[in-house]
Amino acid sequence: MCSAWRRHTPYMVQPEYRIYEMNKRLQARSEDSDNLWWDAFATEFFEDDATLTLSFCLEDGPKRYTIGRTLIPRYFSTVFEGGVTDLYYVLKHSKESYHNSSITVDCDQCTMVTQHGKPMFTKVCTEGRLILEFTFDDLMRIKTWHFTIRQYRELVPRSILAMHAQDPQVLEQLSKNITRMGLTNFTLNYLRLCVILEPMQELMSRHKTYNLSPRDCLKTCLFQKWQRMVAPPAEPTRQPTTKRRKRKNSTSSTSNSSAGNNANSTNSKKKSAAANLSLSSQELGALQSCSLNPGRDGALCHSTAVTPTGQFKEKH
Repeated sequence: MCSAWRRHTPYMVQPEYRIYEMNKRLQARSEDSDNLWWDAFATEFFEDDATLTLSFCLEDGPKRYTIGRTLIPRYFSTVFEGGVTDLYYVLKHSKESYHNSSITVDCDQCTMVTQHGKPMFTKVCTEGRLILEFTFDDLMRIKTWHFTIRQYRELVPRSILAMHAQDPQVLEQLSKNITRMGLTNFTLNYLRLCVILEPMQELMSRHKTYNLSPRDCLKTCLFQKWQRMVAPPAEPTRQPTTKRRKRKNSTSSTSNSSAGNNANSTNSKKKSAAANLSLSSQELGALQSCSLNPGRDGALCHSTAVTPTGQFKEKH
């Protein structure tokens, strides 16, 4: 009986189940949720070096915003500050690919559903492509989040339209969109602000770590950046002298061997030429040569003749 209630060994969950758990955590949010709650939410589902990217097209052209891990909690909180009461993601026909240290989920039919309570009760369905990269470990947290928005729909209940059917001003207000590409003005303004905040993360982390004033943090960062700019480039690593010596020895030995081969070939050619010359001299019957060595009678020069049989005979 006890074995039936024994706790099972932890197992790896599916990546889509992590999105389901994230949706449940977002539904558990309350109006009293502070920055600590959002930091704990981001720590549970996002890696320390995670990035979140949103791509969409507005009236003035395409937009692409990428924020780091420290700005992700604030992004989700701005969604609810813009009048959203509920937020969840629906993934259909997603594809998973496993790598050495990560799992990639590619969902071409992802829908971000937001329920708005103000300025009016509206359900917004934002459709697009969501690409997620999870770490392949027990925590399975998100490393990269990329949501490309294609289109969106704002749904107003028929009951609200029937209630204000006789009021043209309310109907005109209901006909206007309350979001831009499914995002509230609070979220869009925060993404524009992140363009300035993202490069300042180094200043903020230095201020938090060393408790310096903003001016001192800026001076320190600029000085370190200046040092990196004026620092001389690193010299390329030189190869050990032993290798160079070996290379030289091998080259010299090769050259010596080639020179030796050439010398041998030259000598052999000379010998063959001399042999040919002696044979031709034998055929002629006589060869005269002069030598500086003294002869028997002390003369400086003596002659040598070669007989037709190939024997040498001195002539005084």
